[in-house]
Amino acid sequence: MKTILIIEDDITFGMMLQTWLSKKGYTVYSASTISRAKEEIKEHSPALLLSDLRLPDGDGLNLLKWMNETGEVIPLIIMTGYADIQTAVQAIKLGASDYIAKPVNPEELLKKIEDALHNDRLSPTAPVKEKTAKKIPASTFRESDFIEGKSDPAKQLYSYVGLVAPTNMSVLINGASGTGKEYVAHRIHHSSKRADKPFIAIDCGSIPKELAASEFFGHIKGSFTGALSDKTGAFVAANGGTIFLDEIGNLSYDIQIQLLRALQERRIRPIGSHKEIEVDIRLISATNENLEEAITRGNFREDLYHRINEFTLHIPSLKERREDILLFANFFLDLSNKELGKELIGFDPETTEALLAYWWPGNIRQMKNLIKRATLLAQGRFITLNEIGPEIVTSPRETTELLLHNTQSEMEQIKTALQRVGYNKSKAAKLLGIDRKTLYNKLHQYGIDL
Repeated sequence: MKTILIIEDDITFGMMLQTWLSKKGYTVYSASTISRAKEEIKEHSPALLLSDLRLPDGDGLNLLKWMNETGEVIPLIIMTGYADIQTAVQAIKLGASDYIAKPVNPEELLKKIEDALHNDRLSPTAPVKEKTAKKIPASTFRESDFIEGKSDPAKQLYSYVGLVAPTNMSVLINGASGTGKEYVAHRIHHSSKRADKPFIAIDCGSIPKELAASEFFGHIKGSFTGALSDKTGAFVAANGGTIFLDEIGNLSYDIQIQLLRALQERRIRPIGSHKEIEVDIRLISATNENLEEAITRGNFREDLYHRINEFTLHIPSLKERREDILLFANFFLDLSNKELGKELIGFDPETTEALLAYWWPGNIRQMKNLIKRATLLAQGRFITLNEIGPEIVTSPRETTELLLHNTQSEMEQIKTALQRVGYNKSKAAKLLGIDRKTLYNKLHQYGIDL
């Protein structure tokens, strides 16, 4: 059983994380200061550190410096507010495995923890030697975690998946946030001739610009400030398998050029190296942005677009496949029952009607999170309107008014939501059915300055 040390001075938040991670099968210890964390590290030798950036006796950088001095090789994930993102990036350069913004999204945090433990990256404090990134086998994909749906749009989508999967064609997946783009990418890989090879997923929207080339192609010791050990990039880690680039439209123009060259020549060169490495990968990309419009604006290269777009798949939004709504709702209820140890039967008639009437701006992801919360809160055998959430029950007029504008572009919908709530970003994110981090990314993507 993996051991995690939480370093957090907010005792309530720390206890909540400890309880939640314990239910996920981890052995969890906690500390509220860096000095106490050092003692816990020596006593328990945790497999991973989860630390707030700012602590009473220092910050995450101080902890990293101590690890440098003592030779501790432990993955470290930094938790930070948006105002300290740049400091978190600096921490990554010094050896932190990753960072996550507060308020913490539990599912995102769990994925980052699993990735950090799976990759088992070398800290810059470790003795210098070449480290090969671990490959993620296709067997980690579980079809039981998702269902396809029975609607006509769903049937058409997965018939196309069945056609393109056995080929080596580059696939571009278009779809709104929360529609299940990564699941479709997994399905393509799992059904391909590369199924027994690695599947490496990269969220292009979360990679700091200055670290993107290193994430893709790797680097060698001393190639830039903070490169104190060799790093194997995703292209080499995925050799023989599939790379999935989520939100590819967020890549900077310079990285687009390097990516295009790698795809054309099937060779990469780690930063600081004079040696080229041949790679054999299949590329699957995803975006919720109109890349053709991005090309017109000069934000995306047309030649790269044609390289990644040998075959396009469009994932329908939940409002486009309404006959699947109750199918997904009951599926997520079953998953939540298993995870939370409950035995709910279903939804009462009023809640069923509300689920069908709602426009689901956050799509399948929003529904999954909402039903999991409702399952936790439910006291009887059925989920009722009391548990289903205010965005569905108490805001019918706002929902209806926004639904009337469903022909708007995503940017126009965001602007409409912001205007309706007086430019309060938290309320706008709630109205749109997305989290605040996604809204901030969208504001930056569309150049909406508030």
